Amino acid sequence: MPDSTKPLTYAEAGVDISRGNRLVDRIKPLARASRRPGADAELGGFGGLFDLKAAGFIDPILVAANDGVGTKLKIAIECGIYDTIGVDLVAMCVNDIVVQGAEPLFFLDYFAAGKLDEDVATAVVKGIAEGCSQSGCALIGGETAEMPGLYASGDFDLAGFAVGAAERGNLLPKPGLKPGDAVLGLPSSGLHSNGFSLVRRVVERAGLAWDAPAPFDPSQSLGTALLTPTRLYVKPLLHVLSTTRGVLALAHITGGGYTDNLPRVLGSDIAVSLDLGAFAPPPVMFWLAATGNIAEEEMLRTYNCGFGMAVFVDAPREDEVRTALALAGLSPTLIGRLFARDNRSVVTRGRLPF
Repeated sequence: MPDSTKPLTYAEAGVDISRGNRLVDRIKPLARASRRPGADAELGGFGGLFDLKAAGFIDPILVAANDGVGTKLKIAIECGIYDTIGVDLVAMCVNDIVVQGAEPLFFLDYFAAGKLDEDVATAVVKGIAEGCSQSGCALIGGETAEMPGLYASGDFDLAGFAVGAAERGNLLPKPGLKPGDAVLGLPSSGLHSNGFSLVRRVVERAGLAWDAPAPFDPSQSLGTALLTPTRLYVKPLLHVLSTTRGVLALAHITGGGYTDNLPRVLGSDIAVSLDLGAFAPPPVMFWLAATGNIAEEEMLRTYNCGFGMAVFVDAPREDEVRTALALAGLSPTLIGRLFARDNRSVVTRGRLPF
């Protein structure tokens, strides 16, 4: 029989505080590398600090976003590839902030596991710090939770929280969207971080292992190819927003695809006509559609189909904005036009080239 008089400890219950402290020491240099004006404090305090005045803001409006990476995380765990999922986590948050016309300022992460693996957590945070650096956003803190019995062995969960700011009057969307205005698509890096529950069902149907060559890119394993990180649009878009006046709105093409995300920036009297013939989906999309026998409508509502960001442009300034986006490395494609709405907010013409 167990000894009911034996003193119990937190470590014996499955939570090792010393292990958590060691992890903080390991990730401090990663967070330090993401510093920016306004964020100079070290990790380890009770809260992260940010100085808006030091960052150069005069009359800012704060913009906040939080997100996760969905079941893409499950693929990362099963593949044992941990150093890119953190980039996804940052991207899903900061891409949402830039569509408001705001500059991401700082980021916090939440990492929870049944038993903390220092190497795994460090690799994840390394990706988070990399995503922050690429988007000019400081990693100023977070939370690591060890919760025995809540997660299966080897599993962990991940969430991110970002805050940005824009000067009053510079927020998007701007008023004035009207029939004839252009919708430009900015190429994605692939699936980004949406629709992975369906991806996993397709992989199961195909009977493929994660370490098998990717059918759509035999030069790398299926797992590695599917874990290609979400593209970060922040820095080039901020540059374009600061140098042109023709961008009226932005839409991040995430969960819900085009059907749900484009209407979020439109008034009740405006709709989008999408030219599906202008789309050039990456090979992974072709493979998913064919292997899963996924209908076009389902693809458009689940995946970005090649464009991770939509830019709504004032028609008279279309050439100016297209040139600025191209010079910023964003390779814009005209994918649609706005028109006076009747009963649907998004209509399509042509077919996806699947």
